[in-house]
Amino acid sequence: MLKSARKQEKDPEGRMPLAAHLRELRNRLLKSVLAIMVITVIAMWQYDAIAHFVTGPVIESVGCSKEPSGPRTHPCAQVVANGLLAPFTIMLKVSLTTGVVIATPVWLYQLWAFLAPGLHRHEKKYALGFVGAGAPLFLGGAYLAYAVLPTTAGALVGLTPSDWANFFPADEFFDIVTRMVLVFGLAFELPLLLVLLNFGGVLTGSRILSWWRFMVLGITVFAALATPTGDPLTMGLLAAPIVVLYFGAVGICLFNDRRRKLGNPDAGLSDDEASELDLTPDEVGEIEPVASRRMLPEQASGEAGENGAGRRGGYDDFT
Repeated sequence: MLKSARKQEKDPEGRMPLAAHLRELRNRLLKSVLAIMVITVIAMWQYDAIAHFVTGPVIESVGCSKEPSGPRTHPCAQVVANGLLAPFTIMLKVSLTTGVVIATPVWLYQLWAFLAPGLHRHEKKYALGFVGAGAPLFLGGAYLAYAVLPTTAGALVGLTPSDWANFFPADEFFDIVTRMVLVFGLAFELPLLLVLLNFGGVLTGSRILSWWRFMVLGITVFAALATPTGDPLTMGLLAAPIVVLYFGAVGICLFNDRRRKLGNPDAGLSDDEASELDLTPDEVGEIEPVASRRMLPEQASGEAGENGAGRRGGYDDFT
């Protein structure tokens, strides 16, 4: 079932039929899902520790004290589980999110392995760099979401009137945490995608740089839609690092274009664009006289016509 399409006879240009591409995609997806599920099962055994690790900073930031009730000096909140099946559903969500985050190097490598046959041999050497940079970027975005959540929760809970009580439904709370972790992690992969397209010859650094206004606007809109809390603080904390990483990716792309142009002056040309030709005429040197022979050897003693020209078979030798 998992027989790889790569074990067939390879095309020197990396071409594969559609059925082989679909079979290869299936195999890569199955390997990624298998890695995620193995880590998810392991995370279920440590569910209690993971749940406390996720909710700990938020509870420390906005949690209510367990001391006897008295006048509160600031708003607080408690995390509660609503319903009989809520603890089991939450365990699945927390474990699955843990599996996706920890298995990042595996599914990133499978993604690269699926795209690699379409690249040239000298471009495949960037595989380790792609995986080596993609995993830290995803984990960095996930950690940023984890670090921002207590500040965001504190800002939102602070809007609660003093005579109200806050209860965080655990399932809703973990939905927010899961969404923020995945969105922040995937958003941090945008610069890596731009660099990958540049190294593959799809986009140039100057073209990516010319989009900077639309990219900044798009990142801001994306941050506003992606953050589940919708507050400006969380939106800014998501948008600012992505903008910085975007300009960092532009710098890498421009450097790569310059390096590629030094090695090949025609590297910036498209496949259907002709290279520049030098049409400057060269100087003509001294003309060397060449003696011409006006008749064939066998005509040297041939018959002469009326005009004295040699003829053969009734025709002039010049015809």
